[in-house]
Order: sequence, then structure tokens, then C-alpha cells
Amino acid sequence: MSKFMVVHPIGKDLTLEVATPVAKAVKANVSADAYWVRTCYSREEGKLYCEWDAKDAESILNVVKKAVPGFPTEVYKLDDEFNVNSESFR
Repeated sequence: MSKFMVVHPIGKDLTLEVATPVAKAVKANVSADAYWVRTCYSREEGKLYCEWDAKDAESILNVVKKAVPGFPTEVYKLDDEFNVNSESFR
């Protein structure tokens, strides 16, 4: 599995009430090939940033298309060799 960043440009007015059914639909459609890890929202940019573990970008797109047809989605594969966190530099 590789790491992916998925960006959803959705606007600056997202609420938890609106996001909850979308998140539940995505969670219900994850598979062994694409697993949603977490999401952060930047209201200033109007974008959701979602971390995924997946076999490939197409697997993620299949989950999102099934869960929320027409949801704006950009998928970026993250470099496996440059996967570090702050604890790597103690």
C-alpha cells in the first residue's frame, strides 16, 4: 500500500452536519485496496485534505465515486521514500 493525499475543493461553508453523511458513505465503501485514514478541513482554502492508504489512485477514485458520485476529487500519490514525521528528527 502507498500513501495518497486526496483533495476535495468543496467551498468555505462546510459544516460537520453536512460532512457527516458524506464521511459515513465513504467509510462504508472503503476496501482492501483503498482505506481512508483521516481528513482535515481548511475553511480558508475551502478544501478537504484526506490521507489514504491505497493500492493506487484508481482504487480511491472508485470508493469516492461509489460513495458520493460527482464529488470533486484530486488524488496525489505521496513519495514512499520521503515518508517522515517529526519524531524522525529528535
